[in-house]
Amino acid sequence: MLKRLFRMLALLVVILTPCTSDWRCQIVTGFVTDKTGNVLEKAVVELENDFDQSVRSYITGADGRYHFAGVNDDIDYTLRACYREHWSKSKGLSRFDTSKRQEIRLVIPLQ
Repeated sequence: MLKRLFRMLALLVVILTPCTSDWRCQIVTGFVTDKTGNVLEKAVVELENDFDQSVRSYITGADGRYHFAGVNDDIDYTLRACYREHWSKSKGLSRFDTSKRQEIRLVIPLQ
């Protein structure tokens, strides 16, 4: 029982520790477009931590790009974008994906 409690506590410490070393971090980048491929400036991109529901956000520039550094690779995330009340489909980022850099295009279904 005590051994199991210690393991759970150690796992919780790993999950709640901020991503401070390169071996535990990944970078998530990409761009936001409409259905026809036009980049969207000033779209809000949200990266939600599925463990504690905290959200980081980024507002795209004229090139429609976003960038999140220091993303903890021990946690699952949900990525989505919003532009003028329209939302992209959510994209799940799995802790089992071992790539250190992910490039993800988010599409807003504008008419």
